[in-house]
Amino acid sequence: MPKKNSSKRKAVIKRKTRETDVMLKLTIDGVGKSKVATGVGFLDHMLTLFAKHGFFDLELKAKGDLAVDIHHTNEDIAISLGEVFQKALGTKKGIRRYGAAYIPMDDALVRAAIDISNRPYFVISGLHYTDVERDDYYFSDLEHFMQSFAQHCGINLHMDILRGNDKHHIIEACFKALARALDQASGIDKRERSVPSTKGVL
Repeated sequence: MPKKNSSKRKAVIKRKTRETDVMLKLTIDGVGKSKVATGVGFLDHMLTLFAKHGFFDLELKAKGDLAVDIHHTNEDIAISLGEVFQKALGTKKGIRRYGAAYIPMDDALVRAAIDISNRPYFVISGLHYTDVERDDYYFSDLEHFMQSFAQHCGINLHMDILRGNDKHHIIEACFKALARALDQASGIDKRERSVPSTKGVL
């Protein structure tokens, strides 16, 4: 069942600090096209495939204090992505709210489960905290990105790394699982006349 509706949900976020300058445009009801430039090659790749597999249209430009390290850039992009997604969701009327995805990537298998609840919470399990570097992107960077995104998007995100040895495959499967679960959760259910909550609000 497609998530498209008659009015595309989109938003723009700009975030500027002494450490970073981020501009992000998002269309939830997109086709998966993207233009991403973060200054961190591996993160560019992850966000490009995030857009592709979630069918989100994403334009992102970021400049950060990469002479120090990628921490601030990674964090502020995640914050901005969460905020723009939250903004684009609007009233959340008619959304499915829940989404889940299993993503295999060669040796890796990752599961993501999401509740667009406006009660942010993040759990990750199975993360091998050897913190081996992969193209200047660490497992700690992955965890911090997902935590910051969940907090500022207002979602409950559970991510489980079920197996995997190759660090690239594990991280890529995490971003793809996030995309697929978000695609499902943000999709429109024509049976839902209001917001999917007995409270009447999310």
